[in-house]
Amino acid sequence: MVRLPASVAARYERFSLYNSPYPAHDRGCAVDLYPGENGGPAPSPVAGTVRDTRTVRCPSRPYAVEEDHLIVVETDDRLARILHVDPAVDAGDEVAVGDSLGRLVRSGFFGRWVDDHLHLGFRSLDANPYRASGSLPVEIDCEVAPLAWDGTGTIVETGASHIRLDAPVSTECDGFAALASDEGIPLDGGLAHYDGVGTFGHASDRLSLLGTTVATPTETGLAWDDVAVTVDGRRATGLSLFAARVPFGAKVVFHEGHDFSVGESVRVTLDETDDPIRLG
Repeated sequence: MVRLPASVAARYERFSLYNSPYPAHDRGCAVDLYPGENGGPAPSPVAGTVRDTRTVRCPSRPYAVEEDHLIVVETDDRLARILHVDPAVDAGDEVAVGDSLGRLVRSGFFGRWVDDHLHLGFRSLDANPYRASGSLPVEIDCEVAPLAWDGTGTIVETGASHIRLDAPVSTECDGFAALASDEGIPLDGGLAHYDGVGTFGHASDRLSLLGTTVATPTETGLAWDDVAVTVDGRRATGLSLFAARVPFGAKVVFHEGHDFSVGESVRVTLDETDDPIRLG
């Protein structure tokens, strides 16, 4: 287990361990760190020596660049793998926590609704740093406050494939907060369009949200139930869940677009379904 200090997490506006379709996130073996400015500087989450940088092809997306990048940093006791940054560093460079590694890129590995971020995973010093699998479990060593929500809100932001509401709010929280289950457990992941389910806190029983059971314990952890997310009766792809230290608001994603506008007051509902949307 690699524990990322709270002082490192505090350099970013948001983070998520499970809100991704890629296998490392299903097991909590990677964290996505969001600095807050698309295309902006990428502050390093680790200190060490750059071992290598590599450029890789992305899946072709009309909204994304054609190439992504891997930066491998050797720390005191392990290797850090950092993705989605156009590097301004080279092998042999020394970096400190907070130093800019380069500029964030809009990767073809992202869904359209995903903001630019650094993907961070760790390996043992003798492991192959280029393989996609084999990362160590990651834990963020900071408290995440639970935010209760009744499913209502006013739209304050729209994109081609998402809307963000003005609720729930985190005005009484100085640190990170996350949308909480009905039981008061902060949630992480893509409900229920991504396989990974995470919580910022201990959860050993079934979890519900807006009165509907959404996650059930299994032998390997939690699994999303088959749940449909709707906004004023219109089917959405899911809820994007994460921890944030900036003003919070529920983020609803639509894989095939939507026709909502800023200023609309809406209600989000969750229901059991025989036709779940699964993207990975």
